[in-house]
Amino acid sequence: MSCCSLPGLDLAKIAAKLRDGARLMVGQGDYDAYVAHARAAHRGRPVMTREEFFRARENARFGVGGERAFRCC
Repeated sequence: MSCCSLPGLDLAKIAAKLRDGARLMVGQGDYDAYVAHARAAHRGRPVMTREEFFRARENARFGVGGERAFRCC
């Protein structure tokens, strides 16, 4: 029996979860979740583009531009 023929196994869903988990491990949040939150909670404010969001997360992670970086040690 092939792994792809197992009932209830959704490879696309598993791949998406793995991708999202990997992004979170390297400090990249979920852009789509950010957009949904920004539109619901901050109406009237501009929503960052995907590139702006990526850059903001990178800056927060590495402490660029006076932003404090996350460090475990």
